Amino acid sequence: MIVYPPILLVEDNPVDVDLTLRAFKRRKLANEVLVARDGEEALAWIPRWEAGEERPAVILLDLKMPRVDGLSVLRALKAHPLLRSIPVVILTTSKEDKDVMTAYELGANSYIVKPVEFDNFMDVVQQIELYWCVFNEKPR
Repeated sequence: MIVYPPILLVEDNPVDVDLTLRAFKRRKLANEVLVARDGEEALAWIPRWEAGEERPAVILLDLKMPRVDGLSVLRALKAHPLLRSIPVVILTTSKEDKDVMTAYELGANSYIVKPVEFDNFMDVVQQIELYWCVFNEKPR
């Protein structure tokens, strides 16, 4: 049996978490989806990964969150020698040029603005799954 690395979803909005999980479930995603409900919870994964827990295939990261925002999480991940190779996809409602530019400057691998319509969101999730979990070749 093949075990696929998990996906880490970092999202503070419960509706968006539910929508994302439903979309992945509908796609019959083989990867387990772990959820961090804010940036602080996302950063709490770092010591676990340092201790040898399996790192995610991709991190889906919202930007606008309480306590620790997504750009701060991205900065920490991309500055960490063990974690900088994990692909980080910004999945947010922000279309602000400043957010897009800063995310890429900090090392984001992709920036996707969340679509409002469920069917469009399903298409986005399918593309994320296919590209980052199936086609993308990760370093070993």
